[in-house]
This record gives sequence, structure tokens and C-alpha cells, in this order.
Amino acid sequence: MFSRPLSLKHPGLFVTGSDTGVGKTVVTCAIAHHLCQSMRVGVCKPLASGCRCEGGQLISDDALALMRYGGGDWPMDVVCPLRFGPAVAPAAATDARLDIDAIAESLQTLDRGCDVLLIEGIGGLLVPIDPHDAARTVLDLIIAVGYPVLIVTRAGLGTLNHTAMTVQLLRQAGCRLAGLVVNGQDSDSDDVSMASNRRWLARITGLPILVTVPWLAGDDVVAHAGRIAPAILEAVGRCHWLSVAGSC
Repeated sequence: MFSRPLSLKHPGLFVTGSDTGVGKTVVTCAIAHHLCQSMRVGVCKPLASGCRCEGGQLISDDALALMRYGGGDWPMDVVCPLRFGPAVAPAAATDARLDIDAIAESLQTLDRGCDVLLIEGIGGLLVPIDPHDAARTVLDLIIAVGYPVLIVTRAGLGTLNHTAMTVQLLRQAGCRLAGLVVNGQDSDSDDVSMASNRRWLARITGLPILVTVPWLAGDDVVAHAGRIAPAILEAVGRCHWLSVAGSC
């Protein structure tokens, strides 16, 4: 995918999701928050859509969130090199060719200035990212980067199918799988599937559930404003993330 191999020198994780809106950004920010206590953390959102215009440039709230919780002072153009206004898949957001070299340059810049690198995808695996090649997806980017993949998935109804398909695609592509993060677990929910989903996610995927993140009201989680509830940070902090990034 890239014109030449990235040859990233530091360990890292590529955070993807079983779907869009499953909590990838919050989970990535929480991981960065804990890693920053002892090392330099690079954060990257290679592509972002649904960006707002501010001061003549497009701003990604997801990228802002990563910048708040990551340990570096990199600018938006490095953390999120490709940004689009419409809230659609990147391939549908522009007619311009995919500037894959911009992504490579950002990743290499971050790698030179960090001890561990966290990369957050956009949507799910098969989101198209290139308007001139409908077959090129987030999965191709994951393969090209070569990092272990962390899958963020929902706690509720529908998660078994979506997660199993995501894991199957990644395995077929030869990707290294770090494990699952189950997001939005709510013991008071009317969704009875939450009582069994975690057990079945582990059974059908064969992957460890590294973290279960509790459900909290939206006002408690506004990552780009620097607001992630302590309960979420505490839950994510129970995993030794550097070992996860380096052991796969």
C-alpha cells in the first residue's frame, strides 16, 4: 500500500472497531493516558471525516481527543494528516486521490519521537478509504502498518456477529490480534444479551477480553474536551498495554 515499507521502530497498536461509534477514540485515549505516565506516546488518526471548519482548517474532534491524552506536542496535521468535512466514508468524502504518502510521513514522524505508537482507524475494517479504488479499505491500512490489532466492540445485542466477522477478516489477512475491548457494559440495561456476550465473544473468537469498559452517560465522556470519566480510565488501566503492544 505504501510506496516503501514503513519500518516503524517502536511497538504499537492499531485500534479498530467492529463498527463505527463503538468507542475506539475513548479507548485509545484511555490507553494513551496510562502509557503517558512512564513513556512518550505517539497518537495517530490517519483519516477522519465529519470534521468541522475552524480558523480556515478542518478540525477532527477525534484527533483533538488523541492530542489531549497523548504525550506529545505534535500538530493536527501530523496526528491526523487526512481530514474531510462530510461525515461519510473517506472514499465518499472527496474526489482527490488518497494521499497515502502523507499517512506514511505522519507515522514515521511520530515513530521518531515516541516510545509507543497508538493508531486509531476510522469505522470498521471494510470502510473504503480511496475514491479511485473502491476495494482499498481500512483493512489494507492495517495490513500495511503491521501492528497488532486491538478490536473495540459493543457490549450489547449484535456484537457477536459483528465481532466474529471482524476477527475472521483480520485472521484471513494474516494480522496479529491483540485482543478485545468490550465497551458499554451496563448491568442495569434491559438488553439481556449483555449477561452472556462477553463469555460468547471469547468463545467464538478465541481472543482474550483485555478490558470491559462500563457504560456511562454521554456527559461523562467528551474526550475532545478532556473529559473521560474516572471509571473508564480505571477500567482501561487494569491492562498492561505496553506488554500487549510488544507481545503479539
